[in-house]
Amino acid sequence: MSASRRNLAARLGVWSAHHRKTAILGWLLFVVLATVVGGAAGTITAPDDEMGTGDSGRAAEILKDADIDEPAGELVMVGSRTPDGWRDAAADLSKALTATGEIRALKEPLPSKDGREALLRFEVKGKSDKATDRIQPVLDAVDEARDKGAAQGVTVHQFGDASSQKHLKDLLADDLKKAEFTAVPLALGILLVAFGAVVAALLPVGLAVTACVAAFGLLGLASHAVHIFETTYSVMFLMGMAVGVDYCLFYLRRERDERAAGRDAETALRIAAATSGRAVLVSGLTVMVAMAGLFLSGLLLFKGFATATILVVCVAMLGSVTVLPALLAWLGDRIDAGRIPFLNRRSQKGAHASGSIAGKVLRPVLAKPALFAVAASALLLALAAPAVGMKTEQLGLEKQFGSDAPLSVAYKKITEEFPGGPAPARVVVRADDIQAAPVREALRTLTAKAGDGAELTVHRARNVAEVEVPLPGSGTDGEAKRALRDLRADVDDVQETVSGTDAAGFEAYVGGDLANSEDFTDQLGRGIVPVFAFIAAVTFLVMLFSFRSVVIAVTSIVLNLLSVGAAYGVMTAVFQHGWGASLIGSEKVGAVENWIPLFVLVVLFGLSMDYHVFVVSRIREARDQGLPNRAAIREGITRTAGAVTGAAVIMVAVFAVFGMLSMQDMQQMGVGLGVAVLLDATVVRMVLLPSLMTLLGERNWSTPRYLRWLPQVSHETPVPVRAPRVPVP
Repeated sequence: MSASRRNLAARLGVWSAHHRKTAILGWLLFVVLATVVGGAAGTITAPDDEMGTGDSGRAAEILKDADIDEPAGELVMVGSRTPDGWRDAAADLSKALTATGEIRALKEPLPSKDGREALLRFEVKGKSDKATDRIQPVLDAVDEARDKGAAQGVTVHQFGDASSQKHLKDLLADDLKKAEFTAVPLALGILLVAFGAVVAALLPVGLAVTACVAAFGLLGLASHAVHIFETTYSVMFLMGMAVGVDYCLFYLRRERDERAAGRDAETALRIAAATSGRAVLVSGLTVMVAMAGLFLSGLLLFKGFATATILVVCVAMLGSVTVLPALLAWLGDRIDAGRIPFLNRRSQKGAHASGSIAGKVLRPVLAKPALFAVAASALLLALAAPAVGMKTEQLGLEKQFGSDAPLSVAYKKITEEFPGGPAPARVVVRADDIQAAPVREALRTLTAKAGDGAELTVHRARNVAEVEVPLPGSGTDGEAKRALRDLRADVDDVQETVSGTDAAGFEAYVGGDLANSEDFTDQLGRGIVPVFAFIAAVTFLVMLFSFRSVVIAVTSIVLNLLSVGAAYGVMTAVFQHGWGASLIGSEKVGAVENWIPLFVLVVLFGLSMDYHVFVVSRIREARDQGLPNRAAIREGITRTAGAVTGAAVIMVAVFAVFGMLSMQDMQQMGVGLGVAVLLDATVVRMVLLPSLMTLLGERNWSTPRYLRWLPQVSHETPVPVRAPRVPVP
């Protein structure tokens, strides 16, 4: 039986080529239906009570079960040059805020210690999850007061739940739009240079964009089962553009290479489907299964990321092995329509420029593999060195927006004059009878230990109480974290005391922004081990079943770890220590966003399969044709150099766009992924992989006796051609 009949990708490619109209119209119908149905269903975002974990998550659950909605609180600080110089401005602003009809519980101005500032405290009317929709009139009133006070030496700063969330929501929408309008033209420009033809360049971009559009609709449906965060769409678009263009590029490159070698259109398409198509299926399935490991993290944020990435990779993969062959068969030689003069000319030199460069790089690598293996490993380890001191935390909004952002300035000013104001801790207590004497005594003890500024609120009808506790310092710094630990110790002591009484059902947990951040980070620490074990096992098994080689499987994991380590080191150096941060318009924030390391680990293990499966498959193909190990390595890498280089440039370009967005976590994600892919496609694939495979020799391809039951995966063997055509790049 021929390889193409045993190969699912080949069968899909041949069927699509023979039923091109069905495949193309079916794809368009699928994209339209997914978009329409997903839009009609709407998207469900995760409410605050679903985001928590640990004690802070249980505190949020108690409030939710009791139907207690935490109001969206707002703080406005009015300052002046002289003591009490703020009074008239504060009085006018209080009237303007009340006149909006959108606030309640406006308290009397709270003066600062020196009397030069005062804090206005109020809540936004309605449910807290709808506060961002009602805050605009309040923002307008504050802006008007700020403009009026500037001429009188009066300053006005606002920070709160609704104002910060609205700013975050608007910023994310602007960033996603910026990414869309930058990444797509950038990818198209790179492909124009690579192919020198408009139609050939439009094909991968069109496939990636339609895959993203369809996946957006599917994510809307999926969000009814797995609630998502606002950043999820940005992550989905980033991944969709990266893998969508890459998969199409691998397929298209192989088809054009075979046409350049003189094969007819049908044979070239069949070979591309059986080789690059198979690599796309293996890579896509590996990415999806690896991303499924995020479900083991126990955090809703990662479950949403996993769902979004699996959807967009699945759609892009299916499009690459179905509608793409149909389009190639339909276009035929028209794939070269719209050729651009001087770009990628039809010449033997131009067609094999990348291969020639790769050959020059490989010559010394294959001649002295031990030297280059050590040198490449040393380089990656040196880049990874800063990661030893990596600190992670849930970056507050003031760090996310940048120190110069108005919201960040407001947060800093308010916390300096009124510590603990914007982000107090919150002790949530539940008991079967909140009025029982032991419970009342426990609440008095907690309030007393919390110190000045603590506020007790008892919801008698729901048997729930809350103690709001201001935290010292900025509310997120080391001083605040020590205070949080002390508070939790006090709560534990009180629980132990109450447990010895007749008060039934007593529970007490500490929540609040800082508690949420600390619990999230702790859960990440617990979740990273099972997630890593899962993706390492998946990578090992996929490579083992694909190539029947333990050596290839183990080497894949080692190379991935080196790339991930280097990415961690660069992120730590740039964002934690600030080395070169200004070059990308960022700044030192003293830590890495706590979800970034785990996300980068999983994504890179998946994305590296793009290159690894593609390159090693071509090496194995050459080996199966009878070439010795060293010659097969040279053949495989030089033949794939153009596609790998083009794919890497596009991925790095897309990630770089995210590295220059406004949000700090998007910048960290873009830089981390971009650096890792760049190193993976250059140092790892061009130097470390060939040097290691050369040193390992025939052990690369040996199958242990106990694994010989694994099916032998055949590769499409090109048919010899006597009269090559004019080369097509």
